[in-house]
Amino acid sequence: MWPVDFSGAPVTDPKQNKGWYPVLPLIEGNTVAKEIRTLTDQDSLTSLYTEKAVDFIRRNRKKPFFLYLPHSMVHIPLGVSEKFRGKSGWSMYADVVQEVDWSVGQILATLKELKLDDNTIVVFTSDNGPWQNFGDHAGSAAGLREAKGSSFEGGVRVPCIVRWPGNIPAVNVCNRLATTMDLFPTLAEICGGKLPSHPIDGVTIRSLWNGDQEAEPRKTFYYYYQRNSLEAVRDRRWKLVLPHKFVSYAPLPGNGGFPGSTVTDSTGLALYDLYRDPGERYDVQALYPEVVKNLLQTAEEARNDLGDDLTKRTGSGVRPSGQLK
Repeated sequence: MWPVDFSGAPVTDPKQNKGWYPVLPLIEGNTVAKEIRTLTDQDSLTSLYTEKAVDFIRRNRKKPFFLYLPHSMVHIPLGVSEKFRGKSGWSMYADVVQEVDWSVGQILATLKELKLDDNTIVVFTSDNGPWQNFGDHAGSAAGLREAKGSSFEGGVRVPCIVRWPGNIPAVNVCNRLATTMDLFPTLAEICGGKLPSHPIDGVTIRSLWNGDQEAEPRKTFYYYYQRNSLEAVRDRRWKLVLPHKFVSYAPLPGNGGFPGSTVTDSTGLALYDLYRDPGERYDVQALYPEVVKNLLQTAEEARNDLGDDLTKRTGSGVRPSGQLK
């Protein structure tokens, strides 16, 4: 993400990997407050972000606020402060997780101290699965297939914990289909916000947050990857993987912050029952030809709307990218 090699050495040759990347600036307002130039520099990031988040909550405690805190950790290269380095007794990755856990605790404690916790929605989630070829500097996909960089469940299925006392039932587990794209319309509905007039990709999942066991606001999902490649479609429990190439972490992983090797693999058409087989190990398309037929139709609907690079299709619903001038 910035011109530093896995060893920690700066990369100055623009022809090398990361060599053309800029130094990582920390921006406050419109001003560069600090530059991250070394692996040691980034050890302070989790604590620094937490301090800024707590300060933001305190300054805005008397009015509605929205805090978005995307921690750099536990993405590689890992960094952890002295107060957590070596404290887990297991690995640096565990130390980093422990510090992120501390960060969440600081925010929850601040909300409680200011008597805001009963009227604040807290969402904790991630953007993708673990980068497994980094070995002891990466997490686990917990039995799911593959990891970051693929459309298999190990790449896209992530934890999501939502807290809103008095509104979201505690210790409630939901296995319905949802995505981070659904957070926008859900929060807009709760706050009385107006959605844009053009189509959006999310749907409100407030019914799931309310603990409605019968609710199913989202029945289908499209697994787009790369620039615009439709690699799979899902309808409730069924996931149809479409033929495509993908990066596999099957070889031995790296260690100590260095990556292992990867291989390019490919898959043909395959049907998985994610309720019974979340690890996508058993292709059951021969047993359920009608399900395959219906999901192929779903894929066609996606291609007609959004296009598909794999089949060289242009969708009618594709809108131009937003640009700053």
